Amino acid sequence: MENRENRMEQESMTLTMDSLSKNEEFARVAVAVFASRLDPTLEELDDIKTAVSEAVTNAVIHGYQNGEGTIEICARAQADGLFTVTVKDTGIGIADIKKAMEPMFTTAPEGERSGMGFSFMEAFMDQVEVVSAPGKGTAVTMKKKIGR
Repeated sequence: MENRENRMEQESMTLTMDSLSKNEEFARVAVAVFASRLDPTLEELDDIKTAVSEAVTNAVIHGYQNGEGTIEICARAQADGLFTVTVKDTGIGIADIKKAMEPMFTTAPEGERSGMGFSFMEAFMDQVEVVSAPGKGTAVTMKKKIGR
């Protein structure tokens, strides 16, 4: 009988939560625990946690402007070590994704925001893709190869 590691081609999880700032920590821990099945280094795990924190925080603060809504997080772990996580909201969306991804750009300058969320995601993950439409929400998909 083949063992579990040889059978695993891909596993996934989906988490839906309210868009509350206090759920950012829960999201990062839940995704980190799921990612741990790929046996990442502590650095790789910290990278994933940081990127997820930034994406969830963006959804709460910018996507829903601290209002009500839900955030869906889908994560996938592949046997080849590729870890993918998507953070999706149905908030206000992003009119100019290229501008929004520029370092120091923020739609909430009155807060204590640095405008570095997307820059951190890009720094800690291997690939970041943003799909958004005004009035329809945003999906941020991030990928990281574990155990290079």
